[in-house]
Amino acid sequence: MKTLRIPSSLVLLLALAGVSHAAGVRPSDAQPLPNPIDLQGAVSYALDHNYSIRLAREAIREQEGIIVEVKARVLPRVSATAGYTRKDDSLVQGPVGGNQDWAILLQARQSIYAGGGIRAAVDAQNLVRAASLQNLKATINNALLDVRTKFFNILLARDQIKVQEENIALLTEQLRNVTNRFKAGTVSNFDVLQAEVQLANAQPTLITARNTYRTSIDQLRQSLGAPASLTDDSSKTFDVVGTLDFVPVKYDLKDALESARATRPELLALAKTEQAGQRNIRLQQSGYLPSVDLVGGYEWIKNFKSSRFRDTLDGWLVGAEASWAIFDGRATAGKVMQARSQYEQARLTTEFQTLAIDVEVRQAHSSLQEADELVQATLKTVGQARESLRLATARFNAGTAPQLDVLTSQVALSQARLNELQANYNYNVALAGLRKAIGQGDVYAPVN
Repeated sequence: MKTLRIPSSLVLLLALAGVSHAAGVRPSDAQPLPNPIDLQGAVSYALDHNYSIRLAREAIREQEGIIVEVKARVLPRVSATAGYTRKDDSLVQGPVGGNQDWAILLQARQSIYAGGGIRAAVDAQNLVRAASLQNLKATINNALLDVRTKFFNILLARDQIKVQEENIALLTEQLRNVTNRFKAGTVSNFDVLQAEVQLANAQPTLITARNTYRTSIDQLRQSLGAPASLTDDSSKTFDVVGTLDFVPVKYDLKDALESARATRPELLALAKTEQAGQRNIRLQQSGYLPSVDLVGGYEWIKNFKSSRFRDTLDGWLVGAEASWAIFDGRATAGKVMQARSQYEQARLTTEFQTLAIDVEVRQAHSSLQEADELVQATLKTVGQARESLRLATARFNAGTAPQLDVLTSQVALSQARLNELQANYNYNVALAGLRKAIGQGDVYAPVN
């Protein structure tokens, strides 16, 4: 007989086996939004704080956890089991054995054959993770395109405010001049009324432009992932730095289509998904084959010949276990059918997405071409409108032209300046859209 003595190292092993390593909650990594902020700063901030990007990164972490779980089938599994029984004295037969029984088993199990399913499962999950990485790139491209568009919206609204303010300043000056001339008796009251009406009509446009600027600020904040505090109001905004410049860039349509098919992360992700589908078919087919495990361990049990609780027997054990579902009611066949259908769905999705991306590239290329033509059309218009206003003002001051010519020229100048801003905005947005469509990342984003 032996007295039960469980080694301290075994106690530590059993304790560690019961510990659950939960992922710690990370503190918020949100940083204050730079003020003022330029486009490069906005892109850099969004890469760390945009919620779509952060969610995509978490999806990759989740997939990495799945891979760890699947790979666990390749590694030995160690388990400890224990049992204790106490019987009523009326059930005790004979003077030996006593009314208490217990056993402790430390066991290791290693899978040595599973019909190829383990390897297929690991390969499939690695491919799914690779697809998740490509999906992250796609999410980043989409998010940064949205950031650029929202940033350009602010620049456009800000410059529109400047145009409207300058327009009102000119109309105010025009009203003052006409009023003075009316008092001098050189013009009629009708001219004063025309100037007042024109000035009043310009006010709503300025009010709308200012509201557009405020809402654009909030929209950019949302894209960046920088929520405002509850105490912030619409008068507290951050300043943006930048201009809507026109820098012509040429893209060949054929090269753009080829680039999209080769580099669009959505297509690369779908290709990985197809490969994962093939591995999944192999995984499900492994259900037709047997599985074999190697088992070994060490056991402590109460000596059944002794009535003393602490008297023990111990020793090692080793063996092999095999199982084979000879007939499972066609459950495996159903799983294989599902896996093959999922693979076919992935293949069809790739074809559909390829067609959709081709159309997206063609539309983006056409939009860039249209924007370029609109910019070219507005290049000389502003200068011509300024000269027209100067001549109309000079003729009005000389008494050879009505005030209506001046007001009309002023409206034409404001519209020409607004058209120029809109054309530059459209070009910058179209250029960013085409770069995203062909799979090129943002110019300020680090190369992955």
